[in-house]
Amino acid sequence: MSSTPHILICDDDPIVHESLRLYLDNEHYTHADAFDGLESLKLAKDEKPDLILLDVMMPQMNGLDVCRELRKEMTTPIIILTAKGEEIDRVLGLELGADDYIVKPFSPREVVARIKAVLRRTEASSDSQSANQVLRFDGLEINIENYSVKVNSKNIPFTPKEVEILHLLASHPSSVMSREQILRSVWGDDFDGDLRTIDTHIKRIRQKITYDGSRWNISTVYGVGYKFEVS
Repeated sequence: MSSTPHILICDDDPIVHESLRLYLDNEHYTHADAFDGLESLKLAKDEKPDLILLDVMMPQMNGLDVCRELRKEMTTPIIILTAKGEEIDRVLGLELGADDYIVKPFSPREVVARIKAVLRRTEASSDSQSANQVLRFDGLEINIENYSVKVNSKNIPFTPKEVEILHLLASHPSSVMSREQILRSVWGDDFDGDLRTIDTHIKRIRQKITYDGSRWNISTVYGVGYKFEVS
């Protein structure tokens, strides 16, 4: 991350941009603005921001589709902006690889606080994982440095959060981790998320790494959590 964080604001409401700019300027953050989904996608790739604020409801391309496309090639932290009551958008955003969500209407001060929290988590996660960046098992490679997973030498598409969860569990083989532990380790202590998103992520990870004859498994310990096992 650069010494002066660069934030990309993606929202079709000019008032949102104006209110956030004042607070970001006060923090000496630089920022860029996108007002529709296609512009958001282009600027995210061109500007390479340190964090993206991404509204769900935008013209040209909605925010969830933008998030899905960005996660195919970028691990940049994303905070989803969603209207009050749109729980499905928040859950789906997290499943697609977003790092946090904020419900509208919001306070710009709260947004800046959440930006700081996500950037801190991202930096701390990077530091803690650097000592053991690549985990290898028979036919499975998990590389947290470039957020890639290979099964039998073939790259498998993973979202950043899926990689982080798999890397976390595989770093402690045979150890049971609760949903709360996984949520805190991957999203941070200050994340107010739903534990159900852990179950959804685990289900997707299993589907991506399991095949007939695979010698590893993420097993469910009912009433407790999950563990990574190697036979």
